[in-house]
Amino acid sequence: MVEAAAKQARMTPPEGIGELRRQRLAWARLYFVCEARPHRDEVEALLRSALTGGAGMIELRDREQPRAVVERSGRTFRRLADTYGALFIVNDDPHLALELHADGVHLGQDDMDPAEAREIVGPDAIIGLSTHSREQIQAAALLPVDYVSVGPIWETPTKAGRPATGLELIWEASGAAELPWFAIGGIDASNVQEVTAAGAGRICVVRAIRDSRDPRAAAAELFEAVDPAARAARTER
Repeated sequence: MVEAAAKQARMTPPEGIGELRRQRLAWARLYFVCEARPHRDEVEALLRSALTGGAGMIELRDREQPRAVVERSGRTFRRLADTYGALFIVNDDPHLALELHADGVHLGQDDMDPAEAREIVGPDAIIGLSTHSREQIQAAALLPVDYVSVGPIWETPTKAGRPATGLELIWEASGAAELPWFAIGGIDASNVQEVTAAGAGRICVVRAIRDSRDPRAAAAELFEAVDPAARAARTER
């Protein structure tokens, strides 16, 4: 049922690449961020599991592998995103996003100015921005960005040194955010209900899927927690 709900959420919207991308963003509930070679393995099987389980966005974030490895992996991200009707985002680097024909780029607060990134990737691309406070969430509405991530809710090794914001920021985002937003930071099956209870309708994860023994099941459980249609399907069973 979860897989059927995920498939239903990817019906093709009206023509126009920018409109298509933004409609897919509106539908996305589960956002998976992954390296070029997770655990030194090829990424395809893991991405297929995440996408089959309900991920509507996949992001390539890797600062360790050589450029050639990242580019090769990026082509896999692109191919699978097309296969599953998902968005493919590149972390930090708008030039790499263009090279890989990605749907957009995700920026941190200390990365390139969103206006500069917009000039590079053009009006049809998706731009995301990390936010860590109510002020940053509100300020994002005035920037040329399409969505924000909010957190990290709990401390996470993927953002070492970044203090946790706690669930309070989720409560604030649910009232203050004017853009689509994803809760991020230490979210997994053990605490996702706390995140949704605080007001989040979208989540972004890394380890919860990447490090799972069954990535597809992990993705499906998380998707079901945040997607209304998936929850309704579960209730009907």
